[in-house]
Amino acid sequence: MFGFSKDAIWAFGVHLLTSSGAFLAFLSLVAAAENRFVGAFFWLGAALAVDGVDGPLARKLEVKKWWPHWSGDMLDSVIDYVTYVIIPAFILYQSGLMGRHLSFLSAALIVTTSAIYYADTRMKTVDNGFKGFPICWNMVVFTMFVVSPSEYFSLAVVVLSAVLTFVPVIFVHPVRVKHLRPLTLGIFAAWSVGSLAALLYQLDPPIWIDGVILASGLYLYCIGFVLQLAGKLR
Repeated sequence: MFGFSKDAIWAFGVHLLTSSGAFLAFLSLVAAAENRFVGAFFWLGAALAVDGVDGPLARKLEVKKWWPHWSGDMLDSVIDYVTYVIIPAFILYQSGLMGRHLSFLSAALIVTTSAIYYADTRMKTVDNGFKGFPICWNMVVFTMFVVSPSEYFSLAVVVLSAVLTFVPVIFVHPVRVKHLRPLTLGIFAAWSVGSLAALLYQLDPPIWIDGVILASGLYLYCIGFVLQLAGKLR
């Protein structure tokens, strides 16, 4: 039977993999509510890993062909909004990282601007990048936790990123943007390894790990705009 062929079952397994991100998000939320921020970021990292592999798997196994009435894009968007936006904003508020009032203000700014961004049908570029800051608040908030900038510098980063949500500046997708992809993937791997090390150090790592996270994060944040200015991305 068509719906239960071997290929169809494997294809639906990708939907199950994607939906596991919702459970990982729940675990992260529970940890954050209990002020276990290392655990909260660990589960967000696991959700990020799932998000990185489910797309290529979906294309390889032709999920849209076998399950045309199940929108993997919609499923992915719902989970991404929780893991990339809601939980990082909650962690920021719950921790009081920027002080009680600035943390609340920043969290409110994050969730509202990100919701509008998700409604923009022009967010994807022809080169598979993102037009405007792609609401990667999980990475931004995590970096602020590790590097520990001042409250007002952190606020400036949040405001700048929120503003860039609505500016036609290109940000790269580490996997899907072909230009400089090996370099970008390598730097993203460096960020991931540095982040895992920071978790092992309970978010208080040696300064060289701070440097790895900050330098690789700045590359990922800025390289799309640099390539856009050079005429390499559009």
